[in-house]
Amino acid sequence: MISNASLLWYADVRSALRRADWVSVKVDSVVPGVWERINRPHGVLRLADILGGIQRFASEFAGRLVSETMLVAGLNDGDEDIAALGRFIAATRIAHAYLAIPHRPPAVAGVRGPDEAVVLRAFRTLAEQGLEVELLTAYEGDVFAFGGDLRAEILAISAVHPLRTSAIQALLDKGGGSMALVDALLASGELRRLEHEGEVFYLRRLHREG
Repeated sequence: MISNASLLWYADVRSALRRADWVSVKVDSVVPGVWERINRPHGVLRLADILGGIQRFASEFAGRLVSETMLVAGLNDGDEDIAALGRFIAATRIAHAYLAIPHRPPAVAGVRGPDEAVVLRAFRTLAEQGLEVELLTAYEGDVFAFGGDLRAEILAISAVHPLRTSAIQALLDKGGGSMALVDALLASGELRRLEHEGEVFYLRRLHREG
Protein backbone atom coordinates (compact mmCIF):
# COMPACT_ATOMS: atom_id res chain seq x y z
CA MET A 1 0.00 0.00 0.00
CA ILE A 2 1.33 3.44 -0.98
CA SER A 3 0.28 6.38 1.20
CA ASN A 4 1.09 10.08 1.27
CA ALA A 5 0.74 9.71 5.07
CA SER A 6 -1.28 12.92 5.39
CA LEU A 7 -4.04 11.28 7.46
CA LEU A 8 -2.01 8.85 9.56
CA TRP A 9 -2.58 11.01 12.60
CA TYR A 10 -6.15 9.59 12.61
CA ALA A 11 -6.35 6.34 14.61
CA ASP A 12 -8.96 4.81 12.29
CA VAL A 13 -6.75 5.43 9.24
CA ARG A 14 -3.81 3.75 10.96
CA SER A 15 -6.02 0.85 11.97
CA ALA A 16 -7.20 0.31 8.39
CA LEU A 17 -3.68 0.56 6.99
CA ARG A 18 -2.36 -2.02 9.46
CA ARG A 19 -4.18 -4.69 7.42
CA ALA A 20 -1.53 -4.36 4.71
CA ASP A 21 1.73 -6.29 4.84
CA TRP A 22 3.81 -3.63 3.02
CA VAL A 23 3.31 0.12 3.32
CA SER A 24 5.20 3.02 1.73
CA VAL A 25 4.85 6.48 3.29
CA LYS A 26 5.80 9.74 1.61
CA VAL A 27 8.35 11.81 3.54
CA ASP A 28 9.63 14.61 1.31
CA SER A 29 10.95 16.73 4.16
CA VAL A 30 10.87 16.99 7.95
CA VAL A 31 11.34 20.78 7.83
CA PRO A 32 7.93 22.56 7.87
CA GLY A 33 8.77 25.39 5.46
CA VAL A 34 10.43 23.05 2.97
CA TRP A 35 7.59 20.54 3.21
CA GLU A 36 5.04 23.27 2.52
CA ARG A 37 6.90 24.49 -0.58
CA ILE A 38 7.14 20.99 -2.02
CA ASN A 39 3.75 19.52 -1.12
CA ARG A 40 1.57 22.64 -1.00
CA PRO A 41 -0.69 20.98 1.59
CA HIS A 42 -4.29 21.73 2.47
CA GLY A 43 -4.51 24.40 5.14
CA VAL A 44 -5.66 22.00 7.87
CA LEU A 45 -2.59 19.79 7.53
CA ARG A 46 0.43 20.20 9.78
CA LEU A 47 3.75 18.46 9.26
CA ALA A 48 4.17 17.71 12.97
CA ASP A 49 0.86 15.81 12.96
CA ILE A 50 1.84 13.84 9.87
CA LEU A 51 5.29 12.91 11.18
CA GLY A 52 3.77 11.95 14.52
CA GLY A 53 1.23 9.80 12.70
CA ILE A 54 3.99 8.03 10.80
CA GLN A 55 5.86 7.36 14.04
CA ARG A 56 2.73 6.01 15.75
CA PHE A 57 1.93 3.84 12.75
CA ALA A 58 5.49 2.49 12.70
CA SER A 59 5.19 1.47 16.36
CA GLU A 60 1.92 -0.37 15.68
CA PHE A 61 2.63 -1.92 12.28
CA ALA A 62 3.78 -5.55 12.03
CA GLY A 63 4.55 -5.48 8.29
CA ARG A 64 7.33 -3.91 6.24
CA LEU A 65 7.37 -0.10 6.31
CA VAL A 66 9.32 1.89 3.71
CA SER A 67 9.56 5.57 2.84
CA GLU A 68 9.77 7.50 -0.42
CA THR A 69 11.29 10.96 -0.80
CA MET A 70 11.06 13.04 -3.95
CA LEU A 71 14.22 15.13 -4.23
CA VAL A 72 13.63 18.54 -5.83
CA ALA A 73 16.59 20.69 -6.78
CA GLY A 74 16.98 23.73 -4.54
CA LEU A 75 14.20 22.72 -2.15
CA ASN A 76 14.85 19.59 -0.10
CA ASP A 77 18.25 18.48 -1.38
CA GLY A 78 20.50 20.47 0.97
CA ASP A 79 22.89 18.65 3.31
CA GLU A 80 21.03 19.72 6.47
CA ASP A 81 17.65 18.77 5.00
CA ILE A 82 18.87 15.30 4.05
CA ALA A 83 20.60 14.76 7.39
CA ALA A 84 17.39 15.67 9.26
CA LEU A 85 15.39 13.37 6.99
CA GLY A 86 17.80 10.51 7.69
CA ARG A 87 17.57 11.01 11.44
CA PHE A 88 13.78 10.89 11.32
CA ILE A 89 13.64 7.78 9.13
CA ALA A 90 16.23 5.96 11.23
CA ALA A 91 14.50 6.86 14.51
CA THR A 92 11.15 5.73 13.09
CA ARG A 93 12.65 2.32 12.27
CA ILE A 94 11.56 2.46 8.65
CA ALA A 95 13.02 -0.57 6.88
CA HIS A 96 13.95 0.91 3.51
CA ALA A 97 14.28 4.46 2.16
CA TYR A 98 13.64 5.22 -1.51
CA LEU A 99 14.97 8.43 -3.09
CA ALA A 100 13.19 9.55 -6.26
CA ILE A 101 13.50 12.47 -8.67
CA PRO A 102 10.82 14.04 -10.91
CA HIS A 103 10.39 12.38 -14.31
CA ARG A 104 7.01 13.54 -15.54
CA PRO A 105 6.26 17.14 -16.58
CA PRO A 106 5.71 19.07 -13.32
CA ALA A 107 2.68 21.18 -12.46
CA VAL A 108 5.05 24.04 -11.59
CA ALA A 109 7.48 25.27 -14.24
CA GLY A 110 11.16 24.93 -13.44
CA VAL A 111 10.84 21.99 -11.05
CA ARG A 112 13.52 19.38 -11.61
CA GLY A 113 15.56 16.86 -9.73
CA PRO A 114 19.08 17.51 -8.43
CA ASP A 115 22.15 16.37 -10.32
CA GLU A 116 24.00 13.11 -9.78
CA ALA A 117 26.49 14.51 -7.27
CA VAL A 118 23.69 15.71 -4.99
CA VAL A 119 21.79 12.43 -5.30
CA LEU A 120 24.95 10.52 -4.42
CA ARG A 121 25.50 12.67 -1.32
CA ALA A 122 21.88 12.09 -0.25
CA PHE A 123 22.25 8.35 -0.78
CA ARG A 124 25.43 8.24 1.26
CA THR A 125 24.01 10.43 4.05
CA LEU A 126 21.04 8.10 4.55
CA ALA A 127 23.20 4.99 4.25
CA GLU A 128 25.47 6.36 6.98
CA GLN A 129 22.42 6.45 9.25
CA GLY A 130 22.31 2.66 8.89
CA LEU A 131 19.40 2.73 6.45
CA GLU A 132 18.78 0.54 3.44
CA VAL A 133 18.61 3.06 0.59
CA GLU A 134 17.54 2.67 -3.02
CA LEU A 135 17.34 5.18 -5.85
CA LEU A 136 14.30 5.58 -8.09
CA THR A 137 16.04 7.74 -10.63
CA ALA A 138 15.42 5.97 -13.93
CA TYR A 139 12.32 6.29 -16.08
CA GLU A 140 10.02 3.37 -15.29
CA GLY A 141 10.42 1.54 -18.58
CA ASP A 142 12.37 -1.64 -19.24
CA VAL A 143 15.39 -0.59 -17.18
CA PHE A 144 15.14 -3.70 -14.99
CA ALA A 145 14.30 -6.08 -17.83
CA PHE A 146 17.79 -7.35 -18.52
CA GLY A 147 19.27 -10.81 -18.76
CA GLY A 148 22.89 -11.27 -19.67
CA ASP A 149 23.19 -7.85 -21.28
CA LEU A 150 26.16 -6.27 -19.49
CA ARG A 151 25.50 -2.74 -20.73
CA ALA A 152 21.86 -2.88 -19.62
CA GLU A 153 22.86 -4.42 -16.29
CA ILE A 154 25.33 -1.64 -15.47
CA LEU A 155 22.76 1.04 -16.34
CA ALA A 156 20.00 -0.73 -14.41
CA ILE A 157 21.99 -1.21 -11.23
CA SER A 158 23.55 2.26 -11.29
CA ALA A 159 20.04 3.73 -11.55
CA VAL A 160 19.13 2.32 -8.13
CA HIS A 161 22.51 2.09 -6.39
CA PRO A 162 25.77 4.02 -6.95
CA LEU A 163 28.48 1.57 -7.99
CA ARG A 164 32.02 1.72 -6.68
CA THR A 165 34.85 0.94 -9.10
CA SER A 166 35.25 -2.50 -7.51
CA ALA A 167 31.57 -3.26 -8.13
CA ILE A 168 31.84 -2.15 -11.75
CA GLN A 169 34.87 -4.40 -12.21
CA ALA A 170 33.02 -7.33 -10.64
CA LEU A 171 30.18 -6.86 -13.14
CA LEU A 172 32.63 -6.66 -16.01
CA ASP A 173 34.37 -9.81 -14.85
CA LYS A 174 31.06 -11.64 -14.56
CA GLY A 175 29.93 -10.55 -18.01
CA GLY A 176 33.27 -10.92 -19.76
CA GLY A 177 33.52 -7.20 -20.46
CA SER A 178 36.16 -4.53 -20.06
CA MET A 179 36.43 -0.92 -18.93
CA ALA A 180 36.05 0.03 -22.59
CA LEU A 181 32.31 -0.51 -22.15
CA VAL A 182 32.25 1.82 -19.13
CA ASP A 183 34.28 4.40 -21.04
CA ALA A 184 31.74 4.20 -23.87
CA LEU A 185 28.84 4.73 -21.44
CA LEU A 186 30.63 7.72 -19.95
CA ALA A 187 31.32 9.15 -23.42
CA SER A 188 27.68 8.71 -24.49
CA GLY A 189 26.44 10.50 -21.37
CA GLU A 190 24.52 7.49 -20.06
CA LEU A 191 26.82 7.04 -17.07
CA ARG A 192 28.60 9.54 -14.83
CA ARG A 193 31.78 9.07 -12.79
CA LEU A 194 31.79 10.87 -9.43
CA GLU A 195 34.17 11.18 -6.50
CA HIS A 196 32.77 11.39 -2.98
CA GLU A 197 34.86 11.42 0.20
CA GLY A 198 37.83 9.89 -1.58
CA GLU A 199 35.87 7.10 -3.28
CA VAL A 200 34.91 6.78 -6.94
CA PHE A 201 31.33 5.94 -7.88
CA TYR A 202 29.47 5.37 -11.13
CA LEU A 203 25.86 6.54 -11.35
CA ARG A 204 23.41 6.48 -14.21
CA ARG A 205 23.04 10.01 -15.57
CA LEU A 206 19.80 11.54 -14.34
CA HIS A 207 19.36 14.40 -16.82
CA ARG A 208 20.10 14.21 -20.50
CA GLU A 209 20.59 17.21 -22.73
CA GLY A 210 17.67 17.98 -25.04
